[in-house]
Amino acid sequence: MAETNLLTLSRWLLSEGERSLEQRVELVNLFHGIQLACKITSNAIRRAGFEELFGLAGKENVHGEDVKKLDVVANDAFITALKTTKEVCTMVSEEEDRILYVEEGLSGQYVVTFDPLDGSSNIDCNINVGSIFAVWKKKSPGKTGNDTDVLGRTGRDIFAGGYALYGTSTMLVLTLGTGVFGFTLDQSIGEFILTHRDIKMNPKGNIYSINEGNSIYWDQATREYVDSVK
Repeated sequence: MAETNLLTLSRWLLSEGERSLEQRVELVNLFHGIQLACKITSNAIRRAGFEELFGLAGKENVHGEDVKKLDVVANDAFITALKTTKEVCTMVSEEEDRILYVEEGLSGQYVVTFDPLDGSSNIDCNINVGSIFAVWKKKSPGKTGNDTDVLGRTGRDIFAGGYALYGTSTMLVLTLGTGVFGFTLDQSIGEFILTHRDIKMNPKGNIYSINEGNSIYWDQATREYVDSVK
């Protein structure tokens, strides 16, 4: 077995020597919740046909999109798993029309935003879907979160971010600001194992692939960039 296959996500987080032990333990707790939500979502997708989880849930999200049954499962998984880590004060989900605040006693020092199941409109066609998340540090004083922890925050403030991809395997890809690392779920032991170290894009590729369905709404800078790589 290769050396990379021996390192779980939790062990990898604990080995991040640039951070204090206290912060490393907080990260392990936080990502334990994210891992759990991703495992629940992955399992629900694999069993969707048996448990009648395909199809619509009969409501729309805040963007006016039809909500799938699996959207509801994934959203509930993320909210519950993150709340029980006691590391999160505030959550924002694409499936919710309001900011979610964690009550005192369970509230922590991190803000998490997420799309619990991106691409769920493709789920009935057996096409890959994923979860997307970003983590900020709490900005407001006090024991619980408020609007200032979310509103006005920029991408440059992100403390950690990543995504889970559910396909032939389940991968969790993340960055803490210094490199991108990929972890693959070993179903036999229920752990995310480091399989991709320091992921980088090639400077130049041979394939152009992009969804231009909404290109009429792109700003000028985006159009110019896409044209430059065609």
